[in-house]
Amino acid sequence: MPNQSKSPPRKRRWLRRLVVLLIVIFVAALVLDRLFPLPLPDPDRGSTVVLARDGSPLRAFADAEGIWSYPVALEDVSPLYLEALVSYEDRWFWHHPGINPMASARALGQMIGNGRIVSGGSTLTMQVARILEPHSRSFAGKLRQSLRALQLEAHLSKREILELYLDNAPFGGTLRGVEAASWAYLGHSARRLSHAEAALLAVLPQAPSRLRPDREAEAARAARDKVLDRMATLAVWTPSEVTDARIESVVARTLQAPLSAALLARRLHHDRPRERRITTSIDIELQRNVETRVRDYLARLPERTSAALLVVDNSDLGTLAYVGSATFGDEARLGHVDMVRAWRSPGSTLKPFLYGLALDDGLIHSESLLVDAPQSFGGYRPGNFDMAFNGPVGAAEALRLSLNVPAVDLLDRVGAARFTARLANTGLHLRLPRGVEPNLSIILGGVGARMEDLAGAYAALNRKGIGGLVRYAEDDPLVERRVLSEGAAWIIRDVLEANPRPGYRPGTFDTGSHPKVAWKTGTSYGFRDAWAIGGTRRHTVAVWIGRPDGTPLPGQYGAVTALPLMFQVVDSLPRSALSAVPDAPPANVTEAEICWPLGLAFDATHPERCQQKHTAWVLDGVIPPTLPERDARTWSAGLLQVRVDARSGLRLSPGCNVTGTRDLEIARWPSLAYPWLARDLRRRSNLPALAPQCADDGFASTQDLRIDGIADGATVARAPNSDIPAMVRLRALGAQGNVTWLVNGRLEATTQGTESFEHRFAEIGDQTITAMTDSGNWAQLKVGVLR
Repeated sequence: MPNQSKSPPRKRRWLRRLVVLLIVIFVAALVLDRLFPLPLPDPDRGSTVVLARDGSPLRAFADAEGIWSYPVALEDVSPLYLEALVSYEDRWFWHHPGINPMASARALGQMIGNGRIVSGGSTLTMQVARILEPHSRSFAGKLRQSLRALQLEAHLSKREILELYLDNAPFGGTLRGVEAASWAYLGHSARRLSHAEAALLAVLPQAPSRLRPDREAEAARAARDKVLDRMATLAVWTPSEVTDARIESVVARTLQAPLSAALLARRLHHDRPRERRITTSIDIELQRNVETRVRDYLARLPERTSAALLVVDNSDLGTLAYVGSATFGDEARLGHVDMVRAWRSPGSTLKPFLYGLALDDGLIHSESLLVDAPQSFGGYRPGNFDMAFNGPVGAAEALRLSLNVPAVDLLDRVGAARFTARLANTGLHLRLPRGVEPNLSIILGGVGARMEDLAGAYAALNRKGIGGLVRYAEDDPLVERRVLSEGAAWIIRDVLEANPRPGYRPGTFDTGSHPKVAWKTGTSYGFRDAWAIGGTRRHTVAVWIGRPDGTPLPGQYGAVTALPLMFQVVDSLPRSALSAVPDAPPANVTEAEICWPLGLAFDATHPERCQQKHTAWVLDGVIPPTLPERDARTWSAGLLQVRVDARSGLRLSPGCNVTGTRDLEIARWPSLAYPWLARDLRRRSNLPALAPQCADDGFASTQDLRIDGIADGATVARAPNSDIPAMVRLRALGAQGNVTWLVNGRLEATTQGTESFEHRFAEIGDQTITAMTDSGNWAQLKVGVLR
């Protein structure tokens, strides 16, 4: 009995001691945990991988120690790999507290019996602890590893511990993590592993240098098969799965870091330095295809030529392909310079937005009469790319032909400052030299623009007038801006889609298999920049070709140099059956029959006002008249009403009365258009002669011009046995101010007043010589050149 009475107090003492011991251990653990925190990887440091939208790596950036690692989530790794890893390395991973007592006891017994470490007994948690804090394989090292493993289990979930292993396990060389190893050794993501590949990657971290498949393929195969045997023994995989996996060879690949969309990856890494995984909107297959096309295409161009190309998805403005330079790292081509974001002269690529704004302002419809003739705009005298002029031309044709004078004329009426501000508000910023205000030269490329801004604006033509900022990363917000009204965007797109592809004539080829493309080219002054930008219903493609240092590429311009590459890319893009079918215009866009020269709707009650009939797209039912002439001292375009003698048809001035008169309406063409008019059109626009008994009415006050130096209808030829072309000295008699000389519509010279110039007849055949003044006076003659 006495012994029984003493037993409970003794048990209570031992219980109190045990509790105290546990409290001490717990407090000690807390103190040690505070004194020696887990050496977890810094989330703001380490390697970074930039990915395509399907997870394929575009480019990886090593950390400060040169280590390559592609962070990956547990669900992004093949379940086969997780099965192989856990089954082979640590079957009790999901159940133990960080250390496996049975495995540790077995390892300790083997060490005592053999005097050395025979097996480690390490759990996956312990392996993570050693990866985070390397140590020696001594007993002290193992003890420290075990304590760190317990600490890991106390702070992190099993999932978090396993993800640390997936991201940081060594796989040979500078490779860390299963995703980096899978891409480096196998060429695809760890989410698509076969049984054999999963077994190989599961065993590699045991001896990453000795088992590297790119160097030691046979050793890697033997280690892989050992894992396969274990999976069969444990019945994790079926015998047939293991048998099939054994047949699969270990492919020795040369390690090569991914390098697609390299300049975009560099850009995003710079903008997001703390992000370890950056997922872009890039389509990896399209990106590789486009990069190959660009390299092959540039092989035929002059040395040091580079290129930039963007493919944008119109649905969300996401970038599907991004080529910032011809070849990344090519010193001769300055391959490190990203031309997608470089400021370059846009050439004529801004013209569609000017015509669209003029439509929205009610200045023009699609067939408004414009005049492509030598003009002076406050001393600025633009010419066309080929130095030829076309005379009267419709707005749509002027845009398709990229004529310069009509575009400058429109910009002068819209306002250069307003046009620049409007584009900036849509996201298309223009850069002028310091201290320079917006001026008329911007529409011909006298300004800086960036490809990405141009692409975002051009996308509006297939997005009901709404463009925006081009997106590069999957999480980039969609920033949309209205560029044009829906109706104006539809009309401009229809005009540009009607431009035939180079080498195609309407009706000659069946182009039904090709998507409809609204395209525009541009060339900067001095052949420094060649542009081609086109849009289909689904995509917008922008191409720039030139030299990054700004040196010229003589003879290389948009239509010849950039446009073929743009169409190659457009035709390679996926498309639906509806991509070649025109869509209906918006409700506020209608067709109307309009008449030149007045530009107004056809009126059947006044057919004499309609000298040429055209079918035009009209916005909001507004049919604006032909733009008024500026600074013209001759008759202005418009409807002229005069009184004539009913018997003789002669013109009567005010106050000149005769018996029997009638009113006559004459539709007049712009003065600068007359040298290009057919004889019948000139006759219909001529004023009747003034009756001799009437006072001058002012219509004939302008002095006539006459070309002196050669007679109309003359024939010229070079001297016998001479290679020197025939030469004449020409002058415009009766002229004042600037005189512009055209030969077959091509600018030949500019003189002052009656000043003469020498013209050599270098080409044989009929030639038309025209002299024009700024006021619209003109003279013309034709000669024949024999040799």
